[in-house]
Amino acid sequence: MADGSSNRKSLGLGKRRLSHQRRVLLLALLAGLPGSLVAMCVLWGGDYSAKVQWTLTVFILSLWLGFAFALRERVVFPLQTLSNLLAALREEDYSIRARGARTDDALGEVLLEVNALGETLREQRLGALEATTLLRTVMAEIDVAVFAFDGAHHLRLVNRAGERLLAQPAERLLGRSAIDLDLDDCLQGEVTPTLQRSFAGGAGKWGVRRSTFRERGLPHHLLVLSDLSRALREEERQAWQRLLRVLGHELNNSLAPIKSMAATLENLLIREPQPEDWQADMRRGLTVIASRSEALSRFMGDYARLARLPQPRLQSVRVSDWLHRVVGLETRLRVTLLPGPELIIQADGDQLEQLLINLLRNAVDAALETGGGVKVGWSRTAYYLEVWVDDEGPGLSNTANLFVPFFTTKPRGSGIGLVLSRQIAEAHGGTLTLENRRVGMGCEARLQLPLSRKA
Repeated sequence: MADGSSNRKSLGLGKRRLSHQRRVLLLALLAGLPGSLVAMCVLWGGDYSAKVQWTLTVFILSLWLGFAFALRERVVFPLQTLSNLLAALREEDYSIRARGARTDDALGEVLLEVNALGETLREQRLGALEATTLLRTVMAEIDVAVFAFDGAHHLRLVNRAGERLLAQPAERLLGRSAIDLDLDDCLQGEVTPTLQRSFAGGAGKWGVRRSTFRERGLPHHLLVLSDLSRALREEERQAWQRLLRVLGHELNNSLAPIKSMAATLENLLIREPQPEDWQADMRRGLTVIASRSEALSRFMGDYARLARLPQPRLQSVRVSDWLHRVVGLETRLRVTLLPGPELIIQADGDQLEQLLINLLRNAVDAALETGGGVKVGWSRTAYYLEVWVDDEGPGLSNTANLFVPFFTTKPRGSGIGLVLSRQIAEAHGGTLTLENRRVGMGCEARLQLPLSRKA
């Protein structure tokens, strides 16, 4: 049994060692062997001369062997061509094409498919190169520091902004660990959206983004640091400019008449002789000064109120009671309150009342201009309460400055009602929008507030 098993193993090894081209040659020789043997038997068994017998024998053997080797080349050569094509594709050389590719031949169809595969790989390679070039260009030009670390926290990729941040060229940064680069705290622990740090290339407040990706099956870490200080400083500068423009405008509107009236009264007092009605002129001038001073004081009070909005004190608020209570306060016009679902939210009831009073007052003011009506309703989505106030007024001609402090279209408006309302909504985690109605005249104010867990 042991000898038989070893013999089978040796025969199996012998078969595996026999190459494909040799097996083809062997099969060709075996295919022509019966015919050659029959021809030889007829030739040497007949009454022929020795010269004829040897001549025909050489001819038969030459023909047999020639056809066998020709068949071997006919089978092996296309396989070698395919091997060369596949080797070129493996080496990412997609310029080589096989000749004889056609659809009316089995081998031609194989060559046609290999050529098509090469063209597809060439297009994909070209697309990948273009995408890589675009990615490198974008990474080089963006003003955001990008770092890519491998699983061992060694730096593998950095862009120009990252080089400037660490004040070193990429040649000296690549391959170093996150600890050496003082970036280990950005890769470890919980992700913090902002970070106050000092780097070799700058200090300030940084936005931190961290994610993972895989390259060749191995995990990598992507770290993105963006400088928030510059953007914050620019926003702060623009906010100060807007504030100064508003304050300057209001102060000039109030101080200019006060200054003018004070100069007029001064001239009145030094005139000789004084007119008979000088006391009445003095009273009118002082009244104008008092009126403008009161307007200026009211403006400063409104601004202080807008700037000192307290944090909401959350408590349970029943939506239907809140809306019925505020709608009942409006006596100038009958407001239609549409029914909605029973909901309870966690909010500051006083602030929400002030918010809805502002919206309802604006809606009624607009509706009174055209003789239209006002409707109030509420609904719920999966996560939010939506309260809407519709009016049939003239609509809004300019929606860009609605939430700009002290911007108003009313003759005696303060310009802080909508701004204060939006601050209240955002303090509760919600939003407030105001736009013209899509159907009919008027505006629609839509308040969106998050639902409480008990809703």
